Amino acid sequence: MRCFKSFGERIASRNPDRQAAEVHIRISLMNRFNALGTAEIERVA
Repeated sequence: MRCFKSFGERIASRNPDRQAAEVHIRISLMNRFNALGTAEIERVA
């Protein structure tokens, strides 16, 4: 939740459909940032 709020405390849109779209965009950005920061582990043996 802390990461979600780092994109802004409030949702800017007033329309419920646009609010949902804004939340989806924020979540997809967080997932992308997490994917970029996650190390890939390869098994050697």
